[in-house]
Amino acid sequence: MRLLEFQAKELFREYGINLLPSKASKTIEEGKIHAKELGYPFVIKIQVPVGGRGKAGGIQKCQNDDELELKYPQVLGLTIKGEKARAILLEKMADIKKELYLSIFLNRSKRCYTIIASPEGGVEIESVKNQIIKEVGLGNVSDEIAREVAKEMKLDGKLADDFADILQKLAKLTVEKEAELAEINPLAIMQDGSLMALDGKFVTDDNSNFRHDELQKYQEKTEIEERAEKSGFSLVELDGDIAVVGNGAGLVMSTLDMLSDNGGKPACFLDVGGGATTESVYEALTLISKMNRVKGILVNLLISLPVFSRLKGTESEKAREMLKNSRTKIYDSIEDAINAAVMGIKK
Repeated sequence: MRLLEFQAKELFREYGINLLPSKASKTIEEGKIHAKELGYPFVIKIQVPVGGRGKAGGIQKCQNDDELELKYPQVLGLTIKGEKARAILLEKMADIKKELYLSIFLNRSKRCYTIIASPEGGVEIESVKNQIIKEVGLGNVSDEIAREVAKEMKLDGKLADDFADILQKLAKLTVEKEAELAEINPLAIMQDGSLMALDGKFVTDDNSNFRHDELQKYQEKTEIEERAEKSGFSLVELDGDIAVVGNGAGLVMSTLDMLSDNGGKPACFLDVGGGATTESVYEALTLISKMNRVKGILVNLLISLPVFSRLKGTESEKAREMLKNSRTKIYDSIEDAINAAVMGIKK
C-alpha cells in the first residue's frame, strides 16, 4: 500500500520528523478554510500515488485568494499517469538552501534494510550518481551508523546531528510499521540551517498490514475491492497481469511470493475463503474479468481466460479428464503452474 504524501507526513510527524505546516483537503471550500489557517504564500500540491507531479503541473505556488480560486480547481482536476487527484495538500512555502535525499527500503534479496542517501535531492534517485548505500540489518539504525552516513554526506556540526536524528527516526518508523520503503525527497536544508522533509513516500508491506490496525485508515479500496468485501471474500488489486486466486490467505500469499520469485507479477490477491460457494466463486471470477490488465489467472477453475493450475487430491484424475479439452492447464506442482503462467503471459 503506497500512502499519499500527506498520509506519509502524518506518520513522519508522529515520529518527530521536521515538517512545514500543511493541510489536506478535497474541496475548494475546505481549501479556503485551510488557506486562512496557514496564511499566504503556500504551495498547492496534488495528492496522487505516482511521481512526476511537478512536471505535470500538479504543484503550484499560491500567493493570494485570487490565485487559490484559479489554481486549486486546476490542480484538483488534473490526471497524472492515469491517476486522478485523491486530495489537495496546501503547504507553507519553503525557503530552501540545498536539497538532500534520504530513504530506507526493505532489500528482500539480502533480508535487510538498506539506507540510500545523497547530497543531491529533489530528483529521482535512479538519476543520481552520487549515492551512499548502507545495509543495516532488520533493526533500528545505530547512532554510529547514522553519524557515519552524515559524515559521508559531508555534513558537520548541528546539521550532521540533525541529519543523524532524522535518519534514526525514519528507520524507527520503517521498522515499527514493517514498511517496504520510507523516503524523504527532498530533505531540505533551509536558509536558517534547519532540516525539513518537504516530500514523503511511504510504502507498507501488504503481507504485514494485518498487524497494524493504525494503518487501515489509509487503505483506499477500489470499487472492485469494495464489491468483493460485500460478497464475502478478500480481493486486493495489485499492478501485475496474473490474477492469483486461492482459498486461504496464507496459501494466496505464499503463491504470490512464489509467482514473484519466478518473474511473474500478480494482478490481485483473491482469497475466496474456506467456505467458498459456487456463487462466491462466480462473483470472484466476474470481478477479475473487469480488471483490464489481467492476462491470465493462476487458479483451479475453468474460465474463459487461460488458467494454470496445480491439481492434486481426491478424484483429481476425474477432474483432469473433465478439463482436458478446456483452456485449463493442469500441473502436479505449484512451481510448474507458476512457471507456465509466467511463460504463457510473456508469449
